[in-house]
Amino acid sequence: MALVTADKLKAELETFEITCKDDSVLDKMVELCICNRIDTEQMLLEWLAYSTSKDGLELTLNNLEHFEHELLNKKSKSKSSSWKDESYNRTRDIHSLEELIKAEEEEENLLDSYSTPGKSSQKRVLSTPEHPQSKRTTALLTSPGLLLSPANFSPSVTPSQKYSQRGGKGEVVVSFGAVQGARWTGRKDPGAGVQVNLLGQPEESLCSGYKYMFQRLRDVRNVLSEKIEEMGEKLRSHFSIEELSAISLPAQDSITVLGQICCDSNGKLNAQSVLLEAGPEHGGQLVPIDLSELKQYSLFPGQVVLMEGMNTTGRKLVASKLYEGVPLPFYSTSAKMETNEVVEPLNILVACGPYTPSDSLTFDPLIDLINVIVRDRPDVCLLFGPFVDSKHEQIEKAKVTETFETIFYRCIDSIVDGTKSVGCQLVFVPAQRDIHHEFIYPQPPFTLPNLKDQAQRVTLVPDPCTLLIDGVTFGLTSSDILFHMGAEEISCGTSSDRFSRILNHMLTQRSYYPLYPPAEEVNMDYEKFQIHGQMLVTPDILVVPSELRYFVKDVAGCVCVNPGRLTKGQVGGTYGRLLIQRSAAPEDGKRESPCLTAQVVKI
Repeated sequence: MALVTADKLKAELETFEITCKDDSVLDKMVELCICNRIDTEQMLLEWLAYSTSKDGLELTLNNLEHFEHELLNKKSKSKSSSWKDESYNRTRDIHSLEELIKAEEEEENLLDSYSTPGKSSQKRVLSTPEHPQSKRTTALLTSPGLLLSPANFSPSVTPSQKYSQRGGKGEVVVSFGAVQGARWTGRKDPGAGVQVNLLGQPEESLCSGYKYMFQRLRDVRNVLSEKIEEMGEKLRSHFSIEELSAISLPAQDSITVLGQICCDSNGKLNAQSVLLEAGPEHGGQLVPIDLSELKQYSLFPGQVVLMEGMNTTGRKLVASKLYEGVPLPFYSTSAKMETNEVVEPLNILVACGPYTPSDSLTFDPLIDLINVIVRDRPDVCLLFGPFVDSKHEQIEKAKVTETFETIFYRCIDSIVDGTKSVGCQLVFVPAQRDIHHEFIYPQPPFTLPNLKDQAQRVTLVPDPCTLLIDGVTFGLTSSDILFHMGAEEISCGTSSDRFSRILNHMLTQRSYYPLYPPAEEVNMDYEKFQIHGQMLVTPDILVVPSELRYFVKDVAGCVCVNPGRLTKGQVGGTYGRLLIQRSAAPEDGKRESPCLTAQVVKI
């Protein structure tokens, strides 16, 4: 199906000499087309029929709302006696499809009750089909009015059965903060006046692509050495340590050494395989670490630490004390707020791809998300990749008939046009699994040349980045750092959970990806990472989408959110929403978190 746009609708209206001077009316019609999955021609025919029945009703926003309520909603819910003849040609939403399937099942059960059951029918009743109603649902959902239909770019048009039959839609699975009484709707004019910018100077931000795949080992070593020395100097001054010793020199007294945690082999780190690698200023040697005297610790490869202990032979350090990093200060704005100034909270929606089920290229989850945006009218939507997932089965097997860029642009155009009437700010964050985009970390932002009049409400950011939204800082990264570090981190005697420890490591190491060496699927450019992969401040909110279980946690004053993925295999996943309100600095200097409340919700 061709993409529904305001220009196409206007051209169709002019064909029938229907004038429309208000752009909001066209935006509303585009929204109706997307939400009800009908094309431009069908929308115009429905309106002409409705207008004629009302004695030539004028096309206004108010009349259009009556049209939506009286005709489209009633049509989708009606159970006409001739539904068998019309059901395969009529545009339907998912709710009407479920009712249609239920009605047909009731009729089949009624007919079965009057028939004599044979062997075949008994066998059918006693068995549980793997994909019930697959033929019926397939026939109904392959309508020409299906938005983002895979028929345009894939030979397989079978929608996901498990996704359409999922339960718990809209169920809140995680809550944080004062949820009671919270209004999950945006301001009266969503997105108006909301400032969305990258933190830092423009020349310091990653705004475009760069050349990679040429990295000398010497340059990588220099980046890692500088990281050790810089972090070591901050740790030394914070803990008031006068002098650091060389790690490999024998000493009969207790010494304090600086280094980076390493593993003695290519396997997983454990308590017996921990090495400490010193920087070039302290010898650059690798020395095994004995952790038996430490009561508690949490370590991972790439972590820069100070250790106090004994190294009598110069060949092994028996650690007795561990000094870990300290987070950066929070962002403070120079603009002062009045104490009595009342600022309406911002509603932020956060979602992470994939936006299709793993067994189909239909973007049904994305359409449902657009419906949520239209319903809740958030001020800002943070949308993480992958938008065209490189791990999708049909993409891996080369079963698409259009370019990946074409599929991506159609996906983005649908999001932008579908939310046009809402007017919310859209932030797009790329991911390593976006098959059409640069496979490098840090990852440059997307390029969208055809945004036209909607460019002012679309922000394209790199991965990772620190975003400033109305004075509130957001740390964003689409790399699955929780999964990667969770597979490598070791701990003993700690009271916190693994997620909290990993997030605390990110904040204290001041990096969006502190793991070294990185996971095999992360193609790291260390020189760019040194510039663009470090935290500038401790963010107020840190968004870290992951394959692991969703959560919302407060770690060292930073609200950390894993919204989960919009789809989990063949079934629906989750998205997140937050209410943000920046308050004036209190007189006692104690910081208040701008995150009032947050939830993770099933799509």
